[in-house]
This record gives sequence, structure tokens and C-alpha cells, in this order.
Amino acid sequence: MARAIDREQLRELMTRGVQLVEVLPEKEYAEEHLPGAISLPLTKLDRETAAVLDSPAPVVVYCWDIA
Repeated sequence: MARAIDREQLRELMTRGVQLVEVLPEKEYAEEHLPGAISLPLTKLDRETAAVLDSPAPVVVYCWDIA
């Protein structure tokens, strides 16, 4: 189930082993991303690319866009 979280909630989840996934293009990931984030660009996201995730662990997906 998707829901918005704030920074403090993210910090707490990170201490419990959540997987942090950035879905912006690789160029934006390379320029700046949150520490510990995994790059899985949304345009390339499929079963094969998602296989890098640890399936039993929870996932937080984020994307930063000012548009």
C-alpha cells in the first residue's frame, strides 16, 4: 500500500532495513541521490531490474521533481 512519509519516518524505516529506491533517470541519480538509495529508473523498471531488491524487505520509492 502506497503512502507518503516524512523525513523522520524515513530515518526510522532506514534503521529497520527498508530498501530506498530512486526512480528518476540514471543521470539525475548520479548527480544527487539520498544516501543508501538504489537506482531503478521508472522507464526501465520491470521484473528483471527489480530482481536486485530483497523481496521480503519493505521498499520506499521516491522521486524528486519540481515540475
